[in-house]
Amino acid sequence: MRCFVTGAAGFIASHLCEHLLGAGHEVVAVDAFIPYYPREFKEANLKHFRSHPRCQFHELDLRTGNIEPLLAGVEVVFHIAATAGLLKSWTDFELYNSCNVTATQRLLAAVQKAAKLRRFIYASTSSVYGLFSAGDETLATRPISPYGVTKLAGEHLCQAHAQAFGLPLVVLRYFSVYGPRQRPDMGYYHFIRALLNGGAITVFGDGMQVRGNTYVDDCVAATIAAVEAPVCEIYNLGGGETASVWDILGKLEKITGRSAKTVTQAGRLGDQRYTQADTGKLYRHLGWRPTTPLDDGLRRQVEWQQSS
Repeated sequence: MRCFVTGAAGFIASHLCEHLLGAGHEVVAVDAFIPYYPREFKEANLKHFRSHPRCQFHELDLRTGNIEPLLAGVEVVFHIAATAGLLKSWTDFELYNSCNVTATQRLLAAVQKAAKLRRFIYASTSSVYGLFSAGDETLATRPISPYGVTKLAGEHLCQAHAQAFGLPLVVLRYFSVYGPRQRPDMGYYHFIRALLNGGAITVFGDGMQVRGNTYVDDCVAATIAAVEAPVCEIYNLGGGETASVWDILGKLEKITGRSAKTVTQAGRLGDQRYTQADTGKLYRHLGWRPTTPLDDGLRRQVEWQQSS
């Protein structure tokens, strides 16, 4: 199949492109290189698939670029691109609004003329649920950060297009994805870098915030499986194993053989207290279950950061 992947140079989408190409599919990949973090990280991600003969890469900003010509013959759109992270969403809302809402609306308008479109996969987030994100897809959506608000707005735009124009939509709500190529602004990347370099690790709040962790390869496998999902379904996508900040630091100390030097700061605005995905619906509909134990996934991320 011919796939269109947004945010292709980023953490999750670069793995997605690589897996799709490995499975024999064609990929039209786009990324805007928005300077949320240094471009060099994204260029390194691209090296894994950019030169593949079935890949076409385009540097394109969904907010302003001409999207429609790139969608010719596309059967599946994987809309992974977004500006993520909590703290900056409070201080630069326009960036989040333009990247997560305006860009989504422009892409949705462009795909109306994609005659062969089988599925439009929208990558959302557990942040749409709010402070306590534990349960199935019937849990109320009460985001507590501007980031979560913009991602939920993106969901609503997709649902509006599904209702009005028959968009073959599937929504995936990702829960705390980690692994090789993780963004350098994310917590586990910071923890590992500090442990390897002897730096200090900042723990926000009491460190008892709990996350349901999802290894990136498991996330990608479910994202590809979603092509066969019933239209207009929403799925939680999580790895099953939960751990607090202190739990993760303990595991990373064992993996690296080094002791963490920690300092504490006040909790962050919009930080979720507890997340755990009930993925029963994803299993019932698609037979997907996560396969990577948390300890193994963390070890692979440490090995990647050591070698990069």
